[in-house]
Amino acid sequence: MGRSDPEEGQLPASVKPPDGGWGWIVLLGCFVITGFSYAFPKAVSVYFKELMHDFHVGYSDTAWISSIMLAMLYGTGPVSSIMVNQFGCRPVMLVGGLLASSGMILASFTTNIIELYLTAGMLTGLGMALNFQPSLIMLGTYFDKRRPLANGLAAAGSPVFLSALSPLGQVLLEKFGWRGGFLIMGGLLLNCCTCGAVMRPLEAGMKRKMERVQDKYEAKEMLPIGERAEEAISTIDGVKKSKKTKKKKQPRKGKKLLDFSIFSNRGFVIYSIAKFIMVLGLFVPPILLVNYAKDIGVPDTEAAFLLSIIGFIDIFARPSCGMLAGLKWIRPHVAYLFSFAMLFNGLTDICSARANTYTALVIFCVFFGISYGMVGALQFEVLMAIVGSQKFSSAIGLVLLIEAFAVLIGPPSAGHLVDAFKNYAIIFYLAGSEVVLSSLFLGMATYCCLNQGKKTPQPEKTPSVGGGSDTEEAESDVEDHAGDNHHLSHSTNTAVVMDSDAVNHVAEDRSADGVEQPAGEGAVPVPGECNSGSTVERESF
Repeated sequence: MGRSDPEEGQLPASVKPPDGGWGWIVLLGCFVITGFSYAFPKAVSVYFKELMHDFHVGYSDTAWISSIMLAMLYGTGPVSSIMVNQFGCRPVMLVGGLLASSGMILASFTTNIIELYLTAGMLTGLGMALNFQPSLIMLGTYFDKRRPLANGLAAAGSPVFLSALSPLGQVLLEKFGWRGGFLIMGGLLLNCCTCGAVMRPLEAGMKRKMERVQDKYEAKEMLPIGERAEEAISTIDGVKKSKKTKKKKQPRKGKKLLDFSIFSNRGFVIYSIAKFIMVLGLFVPPILLVNYAKDIGVPDTEAAFLLSIIGFIDIFARPSCGMLAGLKWIRPHVAYLFSFAMLFNGLTDICSARANTYTALVIFCVFFGISYGMVGALQFEVLMAIVGSQKFSSAIGLVLLIEAFAVLIGPPSAGHLVDAFKNYAIIFYLAGSEVVLSSLFLGMATYCCLNQGKKTPQPEKTPSVGGGSDTEEAESDVEDHAGDNHHLSHSTNTAVVMDSDAVNHVAEDRSADGVEQPAGEGAVPVPGECNSGSTVERESF
């Protein structure tokens, strides 16, 4: 596999996202990775009853397996970011796929619950973390204009895989036992390596080669005299080589393994605070929903079906919200759409706190599935829009680390409150209030801090503060590239300037030897529409 370019996981400055092509294959890989990362910790819960029987432990002991997986997925975010910045996305994802698979395979041979924590919990969780972040980074490099739709489609992998892995796990448990089920699930996780293999980095080298070939072809077509055409081509190559040597002489700055400068971006700080507050209450209702339904007298099968309703609605809500966020009049204000999605989700929790019938719970699941899908589709799109693709690898690692603390605080605290007060309505009120607070904070802070800051004139945009979209970055790169072309054309014109007599001589008789050169040696005649005494320029040079 070898060490790859440190820039492999990043979008080169001169390459524009293709918004299609191989990007659709990358999107498919990201769909699979997202499905495994979010659904797998929940799907292994079907094995808990057998684990309790074999290892003589309680439900809380086996539940730690899923908790450790999620803690590794969120808490190892900075580690994944450092590895991506150092080695690139593809090698990290290949290693992550092997770790995730080996964790479940080793778990099938364990003899106590501690060994399960280390294998199925830590090792598999670390492997999924090393797949999840790089896949999102690659998705951001391949899509710009269609990025909201791409994020929505990739996020739909979570409910799709959850609805597939849970029944599959039950079938494997009945036919092969939990050890055979873990072994087969470990084999399924090897598909993460396949997804990592298709994450081909965008390269600028092929584009430069094509431009060089095109320059030579155009020069030979426009300059009919062979010797002079070769002189012009050699002049072009000489100018380009001199520019490359100047770039090589400049001291190369060391690449930061984890870029903490993103904390100087006010948008990133606002997003991180809002996300922390939101995660405190976002996952609480679906975790307690089934137990709450059972407590009010709903049968077990119908209570479990409530989560299926949320998952089914979520499958369609995420892509639909991604398409909505991609509309040209909505995308510049995607942070406000994200704030509305959180507000929608929080109000759904608050309004359903007093639901005490199965019909009311079904209505709650429908609206919760819509709002939850909107949040899932927009969360990473907003982060990409704030920091840009160049710093997204560091940003997502730090954000997931912040979320890890919220995940460890929110659901356990809700469980303690249920044990203390025996009242689920308080939990729904509290969780909804936290999500509403996060939405109000994000919307008001974005309007007051970011929009007001845009009105004050900025002298110059520095690359250390990411706030623009990838389209703006690409446009600035094109302007720089155009400036280089203008400098190149000006340098080349020094070799091709000639007086009007020589131009007219070439235009009248192209078979002439060209021995007499009034403009001096090395001057190359360029045919075309030009007046006498004028300087011949070609912007394509």
